[in-house]
Amino acid sequence: MKTPLVRVHLVRPALDEAARQGRFAAPLPCPGHDGLRGLDHGAWTGLTLDEVAAREPEAVHAWLTDPGYAPPGGESVAALTARAGAALAALPPGTHRLVVGQAVVRAAVVHALELPSAAFWRLDVRPESVTTLTGRSGRWNLLVGRPEEGPEGAWTA
Repeated sequence: MKTPLVRVHLVRPALDEAARQGRFAAPLPCPGHDGLRGLDHGAWTGLTLDEVAAREPEAVHAWLTDPGYAPPGGESVAALTARAGAALAALPPGTHRLVVGQAVVRAAVVHALELPSAAFWRLDVRPESVTTLTGRSGRWNLLVGRPEEGPEGAWTA
């Protein structure tokens, strides 16, 4: 007997103004799924990576190399990955379309595929893209590659 399937479409929205400027934004909420809200950058919110690196180079290095490091008042990559994993595990069977930020997509994929934490920084997630995870019996799969959309919006092979 098969267990119920959970399909999750993680939709990354278009870039907002802060992202276009390369600034750390406030955590993007995911209504009804608090565990899938965006990464909290704490005191770095509103700043660019270059601005933070100029002020706190050791902190930026730690953040990029130590998954347990959190910006002052913020959240670590390890904490985000654990939170996203718990939120995925709590989803009921069925198909879910969730609008989430890039960091949440990265964390969900790292968790789902049981990747090392360092993989978080190696995953690029394009704006206005969909990442699909399917789960059954506590095991997740990543759907890679989707047919291109045709001119009328239909998928082509």
